[in-house]
Amino acid sequence: MTLDNDFARLTDFEPMEAGLTGIRQHLHANPELSFEEAETARFVAEKLEAWGYEVTRNVGGHGVVARLTSGAGKKSIAIRADMDALPILEQTGRPYASKTPGKMHACGHDGHTTMLLGAAEYLARTRRFNGTVNLIFQPAEEAGVISGAQAMIKDGLFERFPFDAIFGLHNHPGAPEGSWLMRSGPMMAAADTVEITITGKGGHASRPHLTIDPIVVACNLVISLQTVVARSIDPTQTAVVTVGSIHAGEASNVIPESARMALSVRSFDPKIRELLETRIRQLTQSVAEGYGASVDINYIRGYPVVVNSEKETELARTVAEELVGADKVSTCNLIPGSEDFAYFLERKPGSFLRLGNGVNSPVLHSAKYDFADESLTAGAAMWARLTERYLDA
Repeated sequence: MTLDNDFARLTDFEPMEAGLTGIRQHLHANPELSFEEAETARFVAEKLEAWGYEVTRNVGGHGVVARLTSGAGKKSIAIRADMDALPILEQTGRPYASKTPGKMHACGHDGHTTMLLGAAEYLARTRRFNGTVNLIFQPAEEAGVISGAQAMIKDGLFERFPFDAIFGLHNHPGAPEGSWLMRSGPMMAAADTVEITITGKGGHASRPHLTIDPIVVACNLVISLQTVVARSIDPTQTAVVTVGSIHAGEASNVIPESARMALSVRSFDPKIRELLETRIRQLTQSVAEGYGASVDINYIRGYPVVVNSEKETELARTVAEELVGADKVSTCNLIPGSEDFAYFLERKPGSFLRLGNGVNSPVLHSAKYDFADESLTAGAAMWARLTERYLDA
């Protein structure tokens, strides 16, 4: 067993702070959207190759996987960072702001990639681990239903680069820079989308009795859907049903033929997820039929629940407390946002962590958001020490 003081420490990364900041700001200035991360992937792959990793490019699109073995240990760990940006016009005013109008790192994936690169350089230089580390730089986390995690899995990620457990993180606006939030079990929600088309009978606005007004049906359905969580879900459970879009009609004197609605549905338990779909379908059908309208329902299953395994989460908590102190490590509340890291956790044990991005940080996906460079060394040190500790066990 390795002595505790032989594992990576936060102070080991302080000399790297300026270099990591430079990498992060370079990536921030050059954002690429989901499935377009060619230059980001090239930048990442070339650094990893220079440090001596066995690098495989174009895994599930622009995905990069780097492997490095040290010692005779048989265990293997995987750590994932996402690389893609969002279609947002940046409003930070930073000197390193996006050079491409309409594209922006508004979710901090530039920081996630940089921290894993920092750990990669340290691990390659020190090689104080016993086993194999797999570093996964994933494209298209923001893509939605068909995401980068799914694409990498379909391209044989688990078979081509075997590992025993996987870890990932996301920055967390509202928590102090360099602090950690963790949770065993369900942590981030499943996210489903429902597209509803209500078909009635169009006509003149002055003769509504000759029509079946789909707008009236849609408005009543919005109200009815509010009862799904309030009256169908156990109050001790958590779920969200939000009607985010209604489109119908073009003119004030015309009752349209149809109306379209879009819903976002969030849940943290597979049984609750099933119940939500059942109740939404039942209510939609019954409300439409009550008005004599017909309805088409397209229920789209999105990312599943992020479920962290207990053993790996407790190890991550221990490592974080060793690095920054127990006062900077807390239990994470349930997060209604979703994350395609869930697909990895369906196949392998692991844990998805949250790293503070500043108490006053703008929210994720905001045009004013920026990743906190003060957290870079904390994230890089976590991945390095976690790798050493996991493979030393």
